[in-house]
Amino acid sequence: MASATPPTTTVRAHEHDTLAGLCHRHLGRTAGTVEATLAATPGLAKRAAGLGAGESVKLVAAPVAPRKLIQLWD
Repeated sequence: MASATPPTTTVRAHEHDTLAGLCHRHLGRTAGTVEATLAATPGLAKRAAGLGAGESVKLVAAPVAPRKLIQLWD
């Protein structure tokens, strides 16, 4: 069975944007998405703290891990 590739979104950064800021603004969360984007884009980690205006970044929407259900009563 082939593994499904996570969906990506290409965005343009504003001056002094961070990768975490872009992930939060465009994908609605940072958990997992920052790591997945860094893994998919070699060299991005060196400039992720201060992106230039108009720089194109391909964000990777990592899958959300299921949360364990807690039941208070049987």
